[in-house]
Amino acid sequence: MSFGDPNNPYGPPQGQQPGYGHPQQPQQPGYGYPQAPPVQQPYGAGVPMTTMPGTVNTARVLLWVIVGLQAVGMVFLALGLAAIDKAKDTTDDSTVQDILGDSTGILWGYLVFALAWLVFAVVLAVKFKDGGNSYRITTLVFAIITAVLGIYPFVVVGLVHTVLAILVAVFVGNANGKAWFNRPRY
Repeated sequence: MSFGDPNNPYGPPQGQQPGYGHPQQPQQPGYGYPQAPPVQQPYGAGVPMTTMPGTVNTARVLLWVIVGLQAVGMVFLALGLAAIDKAKDTTDDSTVQDILGDSTGILWGYLVFALAWLVFAVVLAVKFKDGGNSYRITTLVFAIITAVLGIYPFVVVGLVHTVLAILVAVFVGNANGKAWFNRPRY
């Protein structure tokens, strides 16, 4: 058997001298699985956040838009209540007065609820700058309830509320929202 033949399958590997045992080969760096890239720190980790991320600021602006829409809706509701009261005073028909009397109570309830919801949205929008994680969760719950209420009782008018509330929930619930509301405060 000759080790000098380069085509001999039993000979030593090319470029090495025949010797006893297995020839030692230098280990290649990075042998096996490739090295993982360095771990990215989440947004704002280690450094205190001083500016509000764009999506969180957009959620705050959308809350103010919801406040404005609530105010406009309350004005229309109050005008409707005034028109119903005037119609109730001018008619002598007892059935019409019964219908108008019942609807007035329901509309007053809607007006009180709309005012409470407006105040709640104002408080949440104001607390975006310095609020903690509890305000984030409260804003998520507020946005989800607003979206549901925009769909069910007020389908046509509430469509804008629904879209805005879904966007607020998405922007507050994403990673930037979590990092902003969980940031350290000094």
